[in-house]
Amino acid sequence: MAAKLVGTVAAGDILGEGPVWNPADRRLWWTDIQNRRLRSLDPNSGQVTDVATPERVGSYALVAGAPGVFLVAFETGLGLLTLADGAINWLERPELGETGRRFNDGRVDRQGRFWAGTMVENSDLAAKDSAALWRTDASGALTICETGVQISNGLAFSPDGRTVYFADSPRQQIYAYDLDPDTGAISGKRLFAQVERGYPDGATVDSEGCLWSARWGAGEVVRHAPDGREIEVVKTAASQPTCPAFGGDGLKTLFVTSASEDLSTTERAEQPSAGDVFMFEVSVPGLAECEFKFAPPRSI
Repeated sequence: MAAKLVGTVAAGDILGEGPVWNPADRRLWWTDIQNRRLRSLDPNSGQVTDVATPERVGSYALVAGAPGVFLVAFETGLGLLTLADGAINWLERPELGETGRRFNDGRVDRQGRFWAGTMVENSDLAAKDSAALWRTDASGALTICETGVQISNGLAFSPDGRTVYFADSPRQQIYAYDLDPDTGAISGKRLFAQVERGYPDGATVDSEGCLWSARWGAGEVVRHAPDGREIEVVKTAASQPTCPAFGGDGLKTLFVTSASEDLSTTERAEQPSAGDVFMFEVSVPGLAECEFKFAPPRSI
């Protein structure tokens, strides 16, 4: 069965991103990056709740054993955010200051490590390929795993946890790496898919090991087989879909965030749903979102 649109959340985001289904509160969470807020949706009532943040949020993760706490990749670095009072326990801030870069897309691997990439947004301050892919281990320490990146996106992990997918959006390429499940080391970089329509943005993996990749500028989400072939294309009512995530009953709802950023007046009139969240019913369920396993040294 092809994916079927079953609803739209009138979010009106500038840059909606990073949807995550939280089974603890049965809400969909996402970030409106430019408005500096984390948002959540109760699908049953349609209620949307906002949490203001002091910096833009590129991505975030649920934390194992700590309900109400997210590990957040803020624009300058990573910190543990307590949702109830907004308190932040900063871990590391490698982009603090005028670096010309900020943190962007991120996701937790099957072993509980959090991966987040940076992006260049000011070429006057940073070389266009000076962004990187970072890994955060249980201690909270950050390690650079890939360099020479322009805009990090599309982080996702195969069901067995041995393959990591990663996109550098301007290059219109999605890569696959071998992932050592014990050490977190990556190797064997290879081209997984060459993108011909739009630019690869956020991604997720379903229970059959297929990669769902949002295509910024093309108004679609593409499902790739594990060998990279395109096997399904889901059209969205916004030209800038940003990231898909599975949630809802049986993880059979595909939520897709989108952006209205940089659209002209004419394009905004033609796309009244730009910046909204789209919900599709799918036949193949997703996988539960992994949680960050935080085991800090006593000094943190």
